[in-house]
Amino acid sequence: MTTLQVSKARDRFSEIVNRVIFGRERIAVQRRDKRRAVLISEEDAELLEWLEDQIDLDAARKAIKGRNKAVDWEDFKKELGVK
Repeated sequence: MTTLQVSKARDRFSEIVNRVIFGRERIAVQRRDKRRAVLISEEDAELLEWLEDQIDLDAARKAIKGRNKAVDWEDFKKELGVK
């Protein structure tokens, strides 16, 4: 992965965007010798979002699966601090 300083990336922004879009490069942008952001293609962003959705779905399924037991109303109110 190519890494550029913020100032250099700003000066060459159009070129960098084209490298990401057409060359499918991932380009990191750093400030004070620390990576702060990464420019990625739309396809990579869609894949990342799909992966995040899958993680969320797995967590939701586990949460739903664990809800099969009945909860006493009074205990539930106590847990929430409701009188």
